[in-house]
Amino acid sequence: MSAAMPAREACLSVCFRCKPEGWPGDADARRPGADLADAIEAEATRRGIDLEVLRDVRCMSQCKRPCVVAFSGEGRFTYLFGDLDPARDAAAVLDAFALYRTRPDGFMERFERPEALHAGILGRVPPLISSARQVERRPAPVEST
Repeated sequence: MSAAMPAREACLSVCFRCKPEGWPGDADARRPGADLADAIEAEATRRGIDLEVLRDVRCMSQCKRPCVVAFSGEGRFTYLFGDLDPARDAAAVLDAFALYRTRPDGFMERFERPEALHAGILGRVPPLISSARQVERRPAPVEST
């Protein structure tokens, strides 16, 4: 993948076991999460993007909000997105991941992400460094008189 950050510093994870509630397939059937992973891989290949950073994950515990992807990396914010459509959202996932990789801390504002990754955000977890963006002390309680 060609971007400002080396591949080892950012990872795109895709839950390949995701299925929407009421999905008619049996337990061993191919699931929509696998279709999303395939769509992302096909779009990456079409764009000439190195797939070294793409990994399949058996379950990401977001069963109520499938299909799910995560962006993560050492010293970076971790993002979790769900409610993705395998037939429609692969390009948006790759566009957002490309942006994520250009940021030293991975931080992305909502307005910067593709539309498909606005409402579908499930979480943004700061890196384990105390100076990370969004990490600050809460205000002291106001004393009553």
